[in-house]
Amino acid sequence: MSGPISVDVPHRLGAAEAKRRIGDNIGSLASHLPAGAQVSSAWEGDRMKLGIGLMGQEVAAALDVQERIVRVTVQLPPALAFFGKAIEGALRRSATELLEDRSKR
Repeated sequence: MSGPISVDVPHRLGAAEAKRRIGDNIGSLASHLPAGAQVSSAWEGDRMKLGIGLMGQEVAAALDVQERIVRVTVQLPPALAFFGKAIEGALRRSATELLEDRSKR
């Protein structure tokens, strides 16, 4: 496997509110992935573990929620390592969407 991709997403929400918003918004993650991608998620304390089935590959990811940042870590299998830079760029652009407050819409 290639090395993990890690992106820090700064916020001012506090850990509890960031965790609530991520839980509310994680369902939209599939809309940012190619058609047919499958996403499973589970909380372990302040870490959300993700399993993503994508292009016949399994991608492991985690969101570590802290008071001021959410650290997104993605471990790509070798077959997808070529897309690492593109995936890192997409994470930097869209990870903040997980912290939007959609409860007031």
